[in-house]
Amino acid sequence: MAAVVRETGALGGMLYVLLPGGKALWLELIAGVPEEMATPWRRVALTDPMPVADAVRERRVVRVGGQEDMARQYPRPALVLPYDFSLVAAPVASDTTLRGGLVLLWPGGRTPPGPAECEAVEQGCRRLGDLLQQAADRAEPVLPAGRPRTLPPPPRRPLSPGEAETVSAFVDRLPGGSCALDLDGRITFITPAAAELVGRDPADLVGSLPWEALPWMDVPQVEDRYRAALVSRRPQAFTVVRPPDVWLSFELYPDSTGISVRIGRSDPAEEVPPAPSVPTAGPSRATVLYNLMHMAATLTEAVGVQDVVEQAADQLLPALGAQALAVMAAEDGRLRILGHRGYPAELMDRYDALPLSSEIPGSEVLATGEPAFFTSFADLARDYPATVHEDGMASWAVLPLIASGRPIGSLLLAYDRPRTFPPGERAVLTSLAGLIGQALDRARLYDSKDHLAHRLQSALLPHTLPRIPGLRVAARYLPAARGLGIGGDFYDLIRLDAHTAGAAIGDVQGHNVDAAALMGQVRTAVHAHAAVGSSPGDVLARTNRLLTDLDPGLFTSCVYVRIDLGTRRARLATAGHPPPLLRHADGRTELVRVPPGLLLGIDPDSVYPALEVPLPPGCVLALYTDGLVEAPGVDLDDATAALAGLLEHADPDDLDGMADTLIRHAPSPTDDIALLLIGPGA
Repeated sequence: MAAVVRETGALGGMLYVLLPGGKALWLELIAGVPEEMATPWRRVALTDPMPVADAVRERRVVRVGGQEDMARQYPRPALVLPYDFSLVAAPVASDTTLRGGLVLLWPGGRTPPGPAECEAVEQGCRRLGDLLQQAADRAEPVLPAGRPRTLPPPPRRPLSPGEAETVSAFVDRLPGGSCALDLDGRITFITPAAAELVGRDPADLVGSLPWEALPWMDVPQVEDRYRAALVSRRPQAFTVVRPPDVWLSFELYPDSTGISVRIGRSDPAEEVPPAPSVPTAGPSRATVLYNLMHMAATLTEAVGVQDVVEQAADQLLPALGAQALAVMAAEDGRLRILGHRGYPAELMDRYDALPLSSEIPGSEVLATGEPAFFTSFADLARDYPATVHEDGMASWAVLPLIASGRPIGSLLLAYDRPRTFPPGERAVLTSLAGLIGQALDRARLYDSKDHLAHRLQSALLPHTLPRIPGLRVAARYLPAARGLGIGGDFYDLIRLDAHTAGAAIGDVQGHNVDAAALMGQVRTAVHAHAAVGSSPGDVLARTNRLLTDLDPGLFTSCVYVRIDLGTRRARLATAGHPPPLLRHADGRTELVRVPPGLLLGIDPDSVYPALEVPLPPGCVLALYTDGLVEAPGVDLDDATAALAGLLEHADPDDLDGMADTLIRHAPSPTDDIALLLIGPGA
């Protein structure tokens, strides 16, 4: 990893390993940036809008040229790291297996990574992939650790005693004071003049973070300028007041090993808010702001309840140093565990569905809306004597999840080491829980609508297709990826008599409840007219007159097929629908060019001419909706030809396998997909 950073000229980087199951990346190794800055991205789902996720999922190099480029392509990380830097993300793979992803960072103000740097990145990724493969072959795979490892900065040339004395004299002669910070922001050296300016003994400052050791420096701009210097590798400056009225200026000069700081007196700034004169316990103010912003940005992308739980666990546990989390809500008078992380499932199962009257912290916090903090098990047992110490944790925070001014659930955070929860930290935890509560309320509403939509769609489509002797069939339905997950695509198979069957497929315009309701009416009308023995043209004509009378404001395409099992022939009529495909027994596949008819619901007097085709043994008739072939930027004729090619090479004796192949190669489902395959029996 150090060699890759050095060879590419990067300021640092992050190496991710792919978790078992291939759905998320885990941060394994960091170089050139502090672990705290990478905390929000310790675990990255492959579906997250992040450069490394895109690089691994799509197996390509992702380049981000600077701050504006980052804001345009990836607004979530740009919100949390609003600094000038560029990056390259690339997949890490061996010859046979995808192993993870690599992110490398370059300072702002320089030319974005070009072809040479990208080639060096790809070579480094191949070496890293081979090393990870070798570890796996030794049965020692690199798996996620509790926290990522950090590479030390490159060593400097050691100074001789004479050089050290000269450097010390040089520093002492400079006006004002000086100090040095490591990459984590901790003070590694400070001159007596600098210690005097900030009002502390040098021994009390070395090894500490300035914004923790000096309460008046715990203002967002201080840590923010340190972060900006570290990421952009550009000098930064700020002015801050040391109580009661001493104004100090700070100049930061970064490189790959740390930051040199010059400190001097400054003139008072105008209308600057007073700095705090007492310690603010808990995370620094800048860290709080970054956590709040990142949590808010992340939760806006969460869809269902499980998304909220996963995002909360991914962000909160590493950011707050907690080891376990549980999200609870009231449901039918009981406390339901909606999700958890860090706790065994058996333990959570014992608490799931307990009555809300149970004397446990989760129930009381949900009822009162007041947070509860327990610094030890003795504190917990004092308030809840019946509690058993089962989880092995040392401290707990139980926070209300508030939405629309009322508690809708509770959040349990558990720590394996004692924690005092000072006022500043309690305020942070309560704010974060408030964000989760609002997201959870939206997610539960979405889940309810999604469940209702799927029930509606299921009720309108056939649960099973009738078994018709002499006919083999397979059907598939895939909802659109956007909207409510319901739409107007439908299919049907109808037993007409011992020797005749009918088949229909159609598409009502839209992806909403109106489209689904109209789809139910169209399917019922087609089924009813077919059942009385109407010809394909009459079935569509009569359904069309019904729709024009209803005037729903939506149009419908449809194909109806009447199959004579005795003569092995089919008669088809179409209303503006994509033409069926017919795969012959020898594999040759062609479009069935049915005479076109108008969409249903436009003209009540439309006529729908029919076409008759043979259906000999071994052939397959494919009826489908346009979602199976249409995609932005793809020519429809080319897409239909590609579908015909898949049909041609599929096994005609396995219609279910054929259907799965066609659906698997469909475009991303921005539209519904319905598919009905029909083949005469032997």
